[in-house]
Amino acid sequence: MNSNPLGRNDRILVVDDNPAIHDDFRKILNPVSAMAAELAAAEAVLFDEPAGKATPIQFRIESAFQGKEGLELVRKSLETEQRFAMAFIDVRMPPGWDGVETASRIWQIDPDLQVVICTAYSDYSWDEIDRTMGRTDNLVILKKPFDNIEVLQLAHAFTKKWYLTQEVHQKLSHLEDRVRRRTSELESVNLCLKAENEAHRQTEQALRVSEELFSRAFRASPFPMSILTLDEDLYVDVNEHFLKMTGYSREEVIGQTPKQIALWADTQEHEKLLQTMSAIGSVKNFECKLRTKSGVVRETLLSLEHFSIGNKPHVLAIAQDISEHRHLENQLRHAQKMEAVGKLAAGIAHDFNNVLTIIQGYSSLTLSDLSIPSEIRNSLTEILNASKRAATLTQQLLAFSRKQMLQPKPLDLQHLIEQLTSMLDRLIGDDVHLTIRSRGLLPCVIADAASVEQIVMNLVLNARDAMPRGGDLVVETSTLEVDESYAKQNPEALIGTFVSLSVIDSGCGMPPEVLSRVFEPFYTTKEFGKGTGMGLAMVYGIVKQHNGWIEVASVPNQGSTFTIFLPAGAEEVTESDAQNATPRQAVGAGERILAVEDEKGILDLARNVLRDAGFKVYTAANAIQALELWKNHNSDFDLLLTDVVMPGGLSGKELAEKLRADKKDLKVIFTSGYSINVLGVGMRLIDGLSYLQKPYRADTLIRAVRRCLDTP
Repeated sequence: MNSNPLGRNDRILVVDDNPAIHDDFRKILNPVSAMAAELAAAEAVLFDEPAGKATPIQFRIESAFQGKEGLELVRKSLETEQRFAMAFIDVRMPPGWDGVETASRIWQIDPDLQVVICTAYSDYSWDEIDRTMGRTDNLVILKKPFDNIEVLQLAHAFTKKWYLTQEVHQKLSHLEDRVRRRTSELESVNLCLKAENEAHRQTEQALRVSEELFSRAFRASPFPMSILTLDEDLYVDVNEHFLKMTGYSREEVIGQTPKQIALWADTQEHEKLLQTMSAIGSVKNFECKLRTKSGVVRETLLSLEHFSIGNKPHVLAIAQDISEHRHLENQLRHAQKMEAVGKLAAGIAHDFNNVLTIIQGYSSLTLSDLSIPSEIRNSLTEILNASKRAATLTQQLLAFSRKQMLQPKPLDLQHLIEQLTSMLDRLIGDDVHLTIRSRGLLPCVIADAASVEQIVMNLVLNARDAMPRGGDLVVETSTLEVDESYAKQNPEALIGTFVSLSVIDSGCGMPPEVLSRVFEPFYTTKEFGKGTGMGLAMVYGIVKQHNGWIEVASVPNQGSTFTIFLPAGAEEVTESDAQNATPRQAVGAGERILAVEDEKGILDLARNVLRDAGFKVYTAANAIQALELWKNHNSDFDLLLTDVVMPGGLSGKELAEKLRADKKDLKVIFTSGYSINVLGVGMRLIDGLSYLQKPYRADTLIRAVRRCLDTP
């Protein structure tokens, strides 16, 4: 690079296909002395320098007549370090590159070259040049014919600019050298700091790992978790399970306090929690109630722990939603209570039935004597009627405790309800509107028809009593596929296909405290003397005995819905195939009967009644004595009359199995105060034929024995 007093590079490249243009540039840029003085004065004014000190410049001009030739000259100037400061380039230079392309290619090897594009035409607009060459301050457009002064001004300005640009590059290079030297010095210092910072780095790394682990655990935790500031009680962060439990979005929670989003169902619990936290610094399993966005209250265990974020105290809150757990606990506790009450009821009913059997038996036996006075007959009739009412009560207790006798068979539930419609209309009265509907075709259920009728009747009567001023009553049937998710919501539910029967009323409804006891025996909200409290208890027992369950939903003043679920059966509904034997006169013809009963009063009653009727009766107090009698009489018995439940380790069922193994055609009648089908699946018990429910009358016993002996 050549230097001069003004600090310029005086080398200029002219690229034009017209030789005359080259001569013009030489005349303009290297004028005679008079003009030079004038130009020197103009230059002094232009660069704000004293006129007396201005020195005229003679520019060194080199020519190229095509773009490629110009590019080659620029390349050589770079190699010899005699660079051009600027170039005047014509736009049109056929054939070959035009001025724009020539300038673009030159800038690829010498981006500092100042370029003046000379043109007499509107070949390119400035926008087109801008798009082609990119934005640059190294380019000027000069229109032909050009003014000499304008050319001189451009030459002086661009050569000066080129020089200043190189000076800037030089200073930047010096600055970079200084930076490199300073960097080297700092590196030596940095080596000393590295050792000191290594321990700090490791500490920070361990802290970051700890924070990352905490963050991952916080996000992935199956428990709802939140972080709050200790002083302001503001939410800083919450995980997805917290949002899922509360129903809020992250935007609705962050920056708010629990009080602002109305999270606490009981504000006193919140205050108590804060006091405990302030006193001991942490809280474990604080039992409280939190309200979700939808208003549902969830029972929750809340644990709080202090920790710091950026030296600012925060609180980590971990919640455990125990609502479903408590719900299941309550259901299990209720089921256990009902089971315990059922066992108690069954035991009472069994013992009471034994007593009633003796009362009814001897009362009916005495009443069969036509010679007794009318006063005594009337008294005995009252005793017999009272014992019948007591027997009805024990029957209800047995139904609740699932100990009553059932004769299940394929049953069309919808058809059964339709058959009951007229009777139901009469029961509920004119002020209650009854609707019977079914949701689709129902499969059959394996159930005892009489028991299902009891269920429907009791539920309908219960609904009627809940609507003393009338209302709407709907009896609806449908089919339900119970899956695992449904079964988890109700511990009594079973997986499979079930037929449901719903009784829906628009009555007074029930509060929670009544709802929790609605199936307990003898529990009633009716006035004294207007209800026994056994209706719904009996429904509960019958449904459970059919391997089903019952659900109830009720809101005060909004009615109630009772829904029972019975297992769907694969069999088809068929006509009953029970054989109706032609009854004979209920007297004996010397048939040999083995009677087994652990209750002495009942055993004596059976012996006396059957002997008087013409049968030969042998009695045993338990199964062991019965086996001895069987052996001593060489199995010569026509019928076994045995209680189902007996002491001594051998039940009536097991006794019957042993004796029938020895004599296949032995007839058997089971009796029980429980009235349970203890023989299991595959054995068919028929009430009044192979089964006799306690309590029974004398004539009932005789007819049952006679019928059993006469039935194939």
